[in-house]
Amino acid sequence: MISIFEVNETNKMIEQENLDVRTITLGISLLDCIDSDLEKLNEKIYNKITTYAKDLVATGEKISAQYGIPIVNKRISVTPIGLIGGAACKTTDDFVTIARTLDKAAKQVGVNFIGGYTALVSKGMTPAEELLIRSIPQALASTERVCSSVNVGSTKTGINMDAVKLMGEIILETAQATKEQDSLGCAKLVVFCNAPDDNPFMAGAFHGVTEADSIINVGVSGPGVVKTALEKVRGEDFETLCEMIKRTAFKVTRVGQLVAREASKMLGVPFGIVDLSLAPTPAIGDSVAEILEEIGLERAGAPGTTAALALLNDQVKKGGVMASTAVGGLSGAFIPVSEDQGMIDAVTAGALTIEKLEAMTCVCSVGLDMIAVPGDTKASTISGIIADEAAIGMVNQKTTAVRLIPVIGKGVGETVEFGGLLGYAPIMPVNNFSCDAFVARGGRIPAPIHSFKN
Repeated sequence: MISIFEVNETNKMIEQENLDVRTITLGISLLDCIDSDLEKLNEKIYNKITTYAKDLVATGEKISAQYGIPIVNKRISVTPIGLIGGAACKTTDDFVTIARTLDKAAKQVGVNFIGGYTALVSKGMTPAEELLIRSIPQALASTERVCSSVNVGSTKTGINMDAVKLMGEIILETAQATKEQDSLGCAKLVVFCNAPDDNPFMAGAFHGVTEADSIINVGVSGPGVVKTALEKVRGEDFETLCEMIKRTAFKVTRVGQLVAREASKMLGVPFGIVDLSLAPTPAIGDSVAEILEEIGLERAGAPGTTAALALLNDQVKKGGVMASTAVGGLSGAFIPVSEDQGMIDAVTAGALTIEKLEAMTCVCSVGLDMIAVPGDTKASTISGIIADEAAIGMVNQKTTAVRLIPVIGKGVGETVEFGGLLGYAPIMPVNNFSCDAFVARGGRIPAPIHSFKN
C-alpha cells in the first residue's frame, strides 16, 4: 500500500527534481515473421509491429495522466534483424528495405524510436549479418526512428576483431551519409560488448531471442532526485551518503515498477524488467556529473571521479533491486557527454577527457556514450577505442558500449547541436597515435580464463 506521504514525495520529485520514466519499451519477437520472400517478410514485420504496438502510445499517455508521472518516450525493440533477414536478404539494399519497414511501422504507431536493426557477432559473422552491418549507413541515413546496434564481444566468446575493424569503418561511413545533419546517424548506432537482451534504452535496445513473444520493459530516470537528496547530507560521511542514495533509488524504482505493472496490465503483455540506469538530460539539474560534484568533486573528471561513480552505481543498484521484482537491462549510470549538461561543462573546462571517461566506464554499466569527435578521425582509431571498451566489458563480465559521433567537417573546439534529448556536445580530441597494425591483425581476441565455467 502506498501512503499519502509517498504520494506527496513522488509529486515533489516529479515537479521539482526532474523525475520521469524515461521510456516504456515494448519488445516484440519477429521470429515468426521469417520468410525467404523479401516482400512477404516486410509485410509480416509491418503487420506484427502495428498490431502489437497499436495501443502502446495511448497506454503510456493514459498512465501518465492517471498517476501524474511523465513518461518521456514510448519505444519498440524487435528481434535482431541480422537473424530475421538472413533467409530473404541477399544484398545490403535488401536489408535497407527492412529498416524502412521498421521506420514506417514506428511512425504508424507513433513511437519515438524502434531498436533492433542489430547484428550479434561476438564470435563470428554470418554472410547475412555482415550484409546488415554494411547496410547500416544507408539504413540510418534513410530512416528517422530506426536505431542500430552491433555486439562485437562477450566474456564467454572474446572479441571479434574483424567486426571491430569493420565497425570503425561503418561508423565513419554513417557519419558521411548523415553529414548534412551533423552526422546524426551515429547517434543512433551503438557497438556493444556483453549486450543485454532486455535493455529498454536506445540506441541499443533489441528483443532477445530468449524473451517471450512480447514484453514490457521500463527505464526510469532520476539524476535530479538523487542530487537533491544528497544536498541534505552534504559533508556527512560515506556511510550516510550511501544510505541516502540507496533510499532515493528505492523510491525512484518504485515509480518505474508501478508504471511497468500498469502498462503490462493494460496492454495484456508480460512485465519484463525495470532498468535502474540514471539517464540524464540536457535540462539543468538533471545531470549525473552534478551528482558526482555533489559527492565532493570540483568537476566531473577530477581525481576521485571513478571512485565516486562506483559508489553511486553500486548504491543505486542496491536500492533499486529492493523496489522491483525484476531488474535488468543496463542498470548503470549513463555518462553521455552530449545529453548531460554537467558533463558538457566538465569537458569545456578541461576536466574531462575521453581517457578519463574510459576509466569511469570500468565501474558503470554503459560505456563511452554520445561523444562527438573530429570528423577526420581515422576508422582504425575508432576501432581501437571500440576494442579498448570491449576489453573492459569482457574482462570485467559487464556491459560496455561505444557511441562515437565523428562530426564531418568539424574539429576540436567546435560544438555540434543535436536537439531534444540528445542535446549538444563539444568536439573532444582523440589520441592520434596510430593503432593501424593492431586493428589490421584480424581474428578474435580470446575470452579471458575466468570465462570458462562449465
